[in-house]
Amino acid sequence: MDKPLDLRAQPWFFCGIGGSGMLPLAQIVHGLGGEVAGSDRSHDQGRTQEKFGWLERNGFGLFPQDGRGVTSAEQIVVASAAVEDTVPEIVRAGDLGCPRMTRAELNAALFNAADTSIAIAGTSGKSTVTAMLGWIMHEAGRDPTIMNGAVMKNFVSPDSPFASAHVGGSALYVSEVDESDGSIALYRPSVGVLLNVSLDHKSMEELRTLFDDYLRASQACAVNWDEAEVRALAHDIDGLTTFALGMPEADLSVEPGSIMDQPTAVAATVIDRRDGSAQPLRLAMPGRHNLSNALAAIAGASAAGVPVEDAVAALGTFAGLARRFEIVGTTASGISVIDDFGHNPEKCAATLRTLKQHPGRVVAFFQPHGYGPLRQMGHELAETFARELGPEDVTILCDPVYFGGTADRSEGAERVVGLIEQAGGHAEYVPSREAVADRIAQLARPGDRIVVMGARDDTLTEFARELFARLD
Repeated sequence: MDKPLDLRAQPWFFCGIGGSGMLPLAQIVHGLGGEVAGSDRSHDQGRTQEKFGWLERNGFGLFPQDGRGVTSAEQIVVASAAVEDTVPEIVRAGDLGCPRMTRAELNAALFNAADTSIAIAGTSGKSTVTAMLGWIMHEAGRDPTIMNGAVMKNFVSPDSPFASAHVGGSALYVSEVDESDGSIALYRPSVGVLLNVSLDHKSMEELRTLFDDYLRASQACAVNWDEAEVRALAHDIDGLTTFALGMPEADLSVEPGSIMDQPTAVAATVIDRRDGSAQPLRLAMPGRHNLSNALAAIAGASAAGVPVEDAVAALGTFAGLARRFEIVGTTASGISVIDDFGHNPEKCAATLRTLKQHPGRVVAFFQPHGYGPLRQMGHELAETFARELGPEDVTILCDPVYFGGTADRSEGAERVVGLIEQAGGHAEYVPSREAVADRIAQLARPGDRIVVMGARDDTLTEFARELFARLD
């Protein structure tokens, strides 16, 4: 365990304070007594003002992203590793000699200082499992502090509408950990959970090295035995708790034939091979990938000392996450609009498979979360949409998210639409999101499921709600 940070000793300034990675950390630092201010390009551009209004009302200082909020050499300036050195706050911090931390360095410092630390890693499912594990620990009376990248509905209240973090005690810290920037190497978990290893921001060779090191840095591990890549990494590691849907030799699995898929829920009987016990589980969220996520959370909790029976019971009241297969509404004619965070091949495949388990055409709108990721995984994304959707379904892509900066924008969504068509799918390129709404309104017919997919853009939720209102 590392020496705890004294969060009250110096003021903190978060560059990009409204982002999905920064906001929960700022909430944790503020909730534990730190003085917090920040800036955000989205605030300057007038986007998601409800969030920034809430921050100001709750004692967070907000400044334009022009450097004026960095005023003292005492401030610790926190920015993601991706923030350019030309951003005014970073320039000003350099001029004043302010200490700097990346988002990951701050989170790792808080995590490693806890008596018990539970990390959730993998290229898909981290936020869901982090929320599940955090809720289990909360229900078990362990008073966790939880760092997540998504709003956890169980912790939402009128006073905390943006609950992507939950501030509890300092003894237990639960956090998703990120492989995309290599920062997973900073963490030394009491329990390390590994969900999957698949293509996202890095090559498979880089991912295998990062996740192998992560498992070996963990005192105990909970790993997904359904995944061949995970089995290969974990086969010689002691202190494993294994979980799987399709491998009965795993410590935690489900009784064959017990899975019940419903449009908005999934149920199964959880089997603990270690003592032969069986527990009925019902999740108020659909999809077998979420059943696997539940097993991961139960396994992680078990490795941290929570009885399986208690973990299963807690998940019976798990309310889910914002933007994880979140049903915005269903019209009188049976058109459903779903808001979803899917942005890499595995996440998109899980969502599309869940939709295809039930009748009705799928209209999938995908907003790429950046030009770089689209270059990295464009072929795999195209294969996913072509493979998972049928001839009657439609995929629509618009231009990638771009809020400024130096990204190479030479390859965009048009290329992926062409690749989907080449692979036998039905796809359309519609450059602007406003035009996408018009196109979906033209296409929509009774019984359709319209899914809005993408990451790194809070306004997608607003888009999904406005689209539903237009169709209702």
